[in-house]
Amino acid sequence: MTRYESAREQYAAWGVDTEKAIETLRQVPISIHCWQGDDVRGLEGGGAALSGGIQTTGDYPGRARNFEELTADFLKAASLIPGKKRISLHASYAVFDGCAPVDRDALEPKHFEKWAAFAKENGLGVDFNPTFFSHPMVKDNLTLSSPDEEVRRFWVRHGIQCRRISAYFAKELGSPVLCNVWIPDGFKDIPADRLGPRQRLKKSLDEIFSEKLDGVIDCVESKVFGIGLESYTVGSAEFYLSYAAAHPGVYDLLDSGHYHPTEFISDKIPSLLAFFDKVPLHVSRPVRWDSDHVVLYQEEIQEIAKEIVRNDALDRVLIGLDFFDASINRVAAWVIGTRSMEKALLYALLQPYGAMKKMQDENRFTELLMTQEELKTLPFGDIWERYCETQGVPGGREWFAAVEEYERDVLSKRQ
Repeated sequence: MTRYESAREQYAAWGVDTEKAIETLRQVPISIHCWQGDDVRGLEGGGAALSGGIQTTGDYPGRARNFEELTADFLKAASLIPGKKRISLHASYAVFDGCAPVDRDALEPKHFEKWAAFAKENGLGVDFNPTFFSHPMVKDNLTLSSPDEEVRRFWVRHGIQCRRISAYFAKELGSPVLCNVWIPDGFKDIPADRLGPRQRLKKSLDEIFSEKLDGVIDCVESKVFGIGLESYTVGSAEFYLSYAAAHPGVYDLLDSGHYHPTEFISDKIPSLLAFFDKVPLHVSRPVRWDSDHVVLYQEEIQEIAKEIVRNDALDRVLIGLDFFDASINRVAAWVIGTRSMEKALLYALLQPYGAMKKMQDENRFTELLMTQEELKTLPFGDIWERYCETQGVPGGREWFAAVEEYERDVLSKRQ
């Protein structure tokens, strides 16, 4: 008997079909963010430093410097990650080959044709993000909420163009595109007016979302604070949740790094599922603040996955990743983070939720607690190895040798 066969029998004793879990996970897409590969620098040229309350730390050698290097690194990582994949892009990754560069408020689908061809060739879906940061028109840490009408209108035009680019991707690839609005707007110290900026933000969002576009899933992403924005964030959780609730077709994206350290988005997911048909999700790992560390297979990510699976919401929760670490090999960061998300989903799929829900409804809480604990020591790793084997990727640490070879042969030669 193989290790997998033994593990399958142990799970079967708890009423869990491991083959069904593997087959289900195989069909769940994970949207992998392109910006891990180049420290969120984008392809606009100039290598502008990040701004807007976010920060990438570290200077590990081998950062991608152009479209060709970024896509090559992404494909290397993808070859070591099981399951279905999408690629999440920021507007700052426009490719101007063969055409004159334009500012962000004038971006068009033609500036993303190479990304569409790349996605088609490699069987990837695409998600899209307007880039409201690291730009001269971010004035006093304000964009869509700015009292300067020239600034506000510039960023409204950018948002409108990004939705049109998203519609282009949706048509080209035959797959809906999540278009996610996150802005850095806020103040370092105590504001005199909290309502005014939010009224301007509401007006801006209404203008951006006014055009009906096929294939575009619109969402807004809140945040507690950022560096230099410690006292007030315009796009707060309450603001965006209220906006989404009042605007059908606009969703509230939950980012696991964007809440107070004592909050858990695993508890927020089922609340939103009660009211929205879709819940967009960004998974990162905060350490004391929204530090966007590489996702690890830890308790909160396990709980996030459990809430998605136990509520039969694998087709309703749109799972994306959002971390950027320049202190380690960037390709390895992609692999570790995405495989951790998939491990959490597999672990969640291997829980006997029907039986456990029945225990809860019948007030058999002692048995429920015992069951939850005993399941933790079942041979989950053997099921993970089997899943990787069926997907044609290394199961254990063998994948790391491929990353080391790629670093030696490719990344180390970049100066």
